[in-house]
Amino acid sequence: MTEEKTIEWLKEGEFGVSLMVDQTLIPYEYKKIKIKTVDEIFNAIKTMIVRGAPAIGIAGAHGAALAAIELINEDDFINKLYEKMDYINSSRPTAVNLSWAIKEQKEIVEKNKEKTKKEVIEALIQNAIKLENEDIEINKKIGDFGAELVPKGAGILTHCNAGALATVGYGTALGVIRSAFKKDKNIMVYADETRPRQQGARITTYELIRDGIPTTLITDGMCSYFMKKGMINFVVTGADRIAANGDTANKIGTSTIAIAAKYYGIPFYIAAPKSTIDMSIKTGDDIVIELRDEDEVKIINGKPICADGVKVINPSFDVTDHSLIKGIITEYGVFKPEELKENFS
Repeated sequence: MTEEKTIEWLKEGEFGVSLMVDQTLIPYEYKKIKIKTVDEIFNAIKTMIVRGAPAIGIAGAHGAALAAIELINEDDFINKLYEKMDYINSSRPTAVNLSWAIKEQKEIVEKNKEKTKKEVIEALIQNAIKLENEDIEINKKIGDFGAELVPKGAGILTHCNAGALATVGYGTALGVIRSAFKKDKNIMVYADETRPRQQGARITTYELIRDGIPTTLITDGMCSYFMKKGMINFVVTGADRIAANGDTANKIGTSTIAIAAKYYGIPFYIAAPKSTIDMSIKTGDDIVIELRDEDEVKIINGKPICADGVKVINPSFDVTDHSLIKGIITEYGVFKPEELKENFS
């Protein structure tokens, strides 16, 4: 899973297209699709064809280039381009990497806005490719820093999917696991299924088993059972947005795990790049949590699993309080939550 990109710019025709793995098909099928328009990139992010904060960020960078291509024959090119970039940015609100990537691309536009439209397009494409390549190197650094923290023969719990498929390649939380496995073949990974979209069951187990890393699938409510038995002694997850005080938004259920880990004295770590740290937000109370369709909870394999008329609330993320987090593993090293302001302001 670490040899090819989850998402990449593909040179095709005059400028190119975004090529990405359709993650809604995994584990049944591994298929890459071409995304050619702004509406298609918006839909791919919204429907989770592409998912995982870093991968969503790269999709946003690609979307900016696709927007410029669409507008090549339009008057008022720059203003219309910004409008389309803002439209892409509205597709999912919680993961800060999307707005970070859009901001990066807007800076490229500003630097090149006096040039021809074709030159602006090429600048956006080249920056998107640069961000792709940087993402893989960042993840490998996160993995290596994190591997130093993993006890020998550890039982490692992870939640959702923060792997190669959530990034351009290698992964953040799974990057830590991959790097740890290189050093110690005796680790065991426990992957939460991650209801309601089952990214842990569908995607994390798919990645790790393909890489030959021993993995046990558990349901979301089982972590305390295995912690009490001493089978889990290290927890690492990814993140979608980290506030200045270290409060962290991640897939729904993460906070529950962190609370259980605190009770049993098990270290709980977040693995995420600098781009996921949002210093403009003081605490997790200010993070916008995406609410998704209730059918994600009510329907499995096309069939309802509950009584007609039952109400459902489906937040996609929760916020883990900084007091529950032992450290945040970044490409610059491992930091305590209270150290973020000093090192990333």
